[in-house]
Amino acid sequence: MRRTRTLIFIPTYNERENVEAMVAQIFAVGLDADLLVLDDASPDGTGQLLDDLASRHDRMLVIHRTGKRGVGSAHLDGIAWAYDHGYDTLVTLDCDFTHSPADLTRLLDALGTHDLALGSRYLRVGSLREWNPLRKFLTRFGHFLTKHLLKMDYDATGALRAYRLSGIPREVFGMVTSQGYAFFFESLFLLHRNGLTVAELPIDLPSRTYGHSKMSFWEAYRSFKQVVALFLASTMDPAQFRLTQPISGIDPALVDPQGWDSYWERKRDKNSFAYEMLANLYRRLVIRRRLNAAMRRHFRPGARLLHAGCGSGHVDQLLQDRAEITAVDISVPALRMYTQNVPRAHSVVHASIFDLPFEDGAFDGVYNLGVVEHFTEDEVLGILGEARRVLRSDGLVVVFWPHAMATSVWFLKLVHWLLNDVLGKQVRLHPPELTLLRSRSQARSLLRKADLDLVEYRFGPADGFVQVVVVGRRSSIPATAS
Repeated sequence: MRRTRTLIFIPTYNERENVEAMVAQIFAVGLDADLLVLDDASPDGTGQLLDDLASRHDRMLVIHRTGKRGVGSAHLDGIAWAYDHGYDTLVTLDCDFTHSPADLTRLLDALGTHDLALGSRYLRVGSLREWNPLRKFLTRFGHFLTKHLLKMDYDATGALRAYRLSGIPREVFGMVTSQGYAFFFESLFLLHRNGLTVAELPIDLPSRTYGHSKMSFWEAYRSFKQVVALFLASTMDPAQFRLTQPISGIDPALVDPQGWDSYWERKRDKNSFAYEMLANLYRRLVIRRRLNAAMRRHFRPGARLLHAGCGSGHVDQLLQDRAEITAVDISVPALRMYTQNVPRAHSVVHASIFDLPFEDGAFDGVYNLGVVEHFTEDEVLGILGEARRVLRSDGLVVVFWPHAMATSVWFLKLVHWLLNDVLGKQVRLHPPELTLLRSRSQARSLLRKADLDLVEYRFGPADGFVQVVVVGRRSSIPATAS
């Protein structure tokens, strides 16, 4: 039976006065573990001393990076190194004796029943008694924010941790964006959101710690901003922090000329964050309700539906329990988001809505929302024609189609004018809208050209005069014969 491989990891920057004693105490614990120390080109000579120590300890390794790149970046590199070299467990701690090597054994023991174990400064009264008032305030304030905004009762900002890497998907750490101290609560937030189990062990800080906190005011400010950003993003779209299921059948030759990949990948772009938050709220509070109502009017429970151009899937979250949904999109990032938001979808397929990979008559209904307006009229006819092909004989197409006089059209024109013409940002919040709907007669004409009969046309205050709900039935009489 293969033995469990354990790695102890420490990042350093200007720790020359501490590192020799720290290394000695770690090896004195007697763990069956290797030690990896990563130094960010410390100007005080820490790196040179580490190389000397490594020459004396067979199980010690040193990585030198160029420049000070952040404690979060260091931890991400250390975690990646542990995965790359086949370690089953990883323990991390600071080098300034804020953390005691004597606690490492307890942390590793806790991994027998949990995916992550961390040392907590809040399980025992007075554990921060030796810290200066500013550092104590920043620590307690950070705990207050992560507890109440991110809903984590854990000590989320400490570095004393043990990870059972064999039970943690590496992709979780790939979702972390923070390079500084915010890494600690962001990584824990992602682990927590993905259902990984956490054990907390009380720790007492030593009566004396060496060195000084490297947490600057600006680093604290950046961490505060990241807490707020995570709170807002999780409120807007909680599913985005869950790992996606693998998408099979991705066609590398399938290229989207409209740039939807960049649209779905920019969720944390500061220029589009407010827009995306409003768009997600609109999808959840308005479009989803209207979609569910339309589907209840026209389809029985258990109907086989195709969402052609599925996007992020926010609107399908309730519908997935009432219908058998197959989702199609040309954008792989959109499909990944869809699997997060609609985990019970029947199938998620990478394909073009102009060339659907399904047999004739495969579905009871085909629907899309906010898709056709981004294509020319001839392309819209191609989309509708392909939808008709995969419908059964009396199947329905449901299209949410922005009106030319929609409030959203005028609003987005105003926003683009402010961002681009006034502020010079050169921002495009979504691909251009080429074919907006102007009337019932236009909708009837376009559907008829695609051998579909108009059965419903709704536009009004239910969604603030934005989307027209157009429903077409597959016609048995070709347009050329009518």
